[in-house]
Amino acid sequence: MKKVSLVRCEDYAYEKVKEAIQQSLKHLGGIEKYIQPGDKVLLKLNLLMKKRPEEATTTHPSFAKALAEILRDYGADVIIGDSPGGPFNESALRGVYKACGIEEIAKDVGAKLNYNTGVVEIKNENGLLLKKITAIEVLKEVDKVISVSKLKTHGMMMFTGAVKNMFGIVAGLEKAEYHVRMPNNVDFSNALVDICLASKPILSFMDGIVGMEGAGPSAGEPRKIGAVIASESPYHLDVVATSMIGLTPTKVPTIQRCVERGLCLGNLQDIELIGGVIEEFIMKDFKIPEIRGLDLLEGKLPKFLRDILNELMQPKPIFAHDRCVGCSDCAENCPPRVIEMKDKKPNVRLDECIRCFCCQELCPVKAVEIHRPLLMKLLARL
Repeated sequence: MKKVSLVRCEDYAYEKVKEAIQQSLKHLGGIEKYIQPGDKVLLKLNLLMKKRPEEATTTHPSFAKALAEILRDYGADVIIGDSPGGPFNESALRGVYKACGIEEIAKDVGAKLNYNTGVVEIKNENGLLLKKITAIEVLKEVDKVISVSKLKTHGMMMFTGAVKNMFGIVAGLEKAEYHVRMPNNVDFSNALVDICLASKPILSFMDGIVGMEGAGPSAGEPRKIGAVIASESPYHLDVVATSMIGLTPTKVPTIQRCVERGLCLGNLQDIELIGGVIEEFIMKDFKIPEIRGLDLLEGKLPKFLRDILNELMQPKPIFAHDRCVGCSDCAENCPPRVIEMKDKKPNVRLDECIRCFCCQELCPVKAVEIHRPLLMKLLARL
């Protein structure tokens, strides 16, 4: 049985958030179980891109501040960081830290912001697909890693939580290589689990006070949930979080891979839930994107029929040129390089698109929508 703490927290009032995090740590055995005074600790936030805190795309600064202050007061040396989408350089990091409100809170509590843009290769003996990973060098500078994710839906992976948050240890544009090498969600979700195993977070916290529903991880809508979730197991934390938003956990590719690999059962039977009663948090009308793909039909239909259905079921990005501001972020960060800017507007070669939806993920003005064919929507409900 793995312990998962679930604490009610209705808003981002600083003292309320800090109290909820302290309660979470108490539920899990106390801070002294995980941290020693003098430890260097990396708070690996979800800082996908330049977004204001109220847009619910990134870890809220009040959450990061409260956790950093608790660690600092205990005697830890705290470093805050992430490798956001796009280029990984000091200028890009400064822009993200400032826009997301992280620069200010780091100054308030005396935490350091990571500006080391070096990379290091880490071995991953427990990896299924990835036996070594090119990661951000700050991992070698710290003693412990704590994941601080955001509860959001995701266009490619259905849900992005504690496991997928660790994808941010992969350095900058190196992430694009994984998308190209592993375009289907089975391989890619296995890679995400490999990366989480390699990064070895000692604790995982999830900012579920206000999450994101619909076209996440950046183009969805904020949704109040009112929860702080924590566990030493990112795999079990994600099971609880998905259960809360009315999503069958094993429909999420990363959770299904964890079940296949014996990391969790994919339900609440191997979880000791401490604090809140999950039934009081469940939201049955949370908007979940459909991602059902061909791999779920494997072994159920002849190959020629699967090929036909696959073609009919493929989702595709649609660019709303009337909302587009011509920034070219989608083209510059497209892993297979199939987006071209013509007259300052994006045009995509769909026959070469790998459906990673990085274009939607990194669009600053929500000008990319994912069109899902009717057949795909119908099959996803079977």
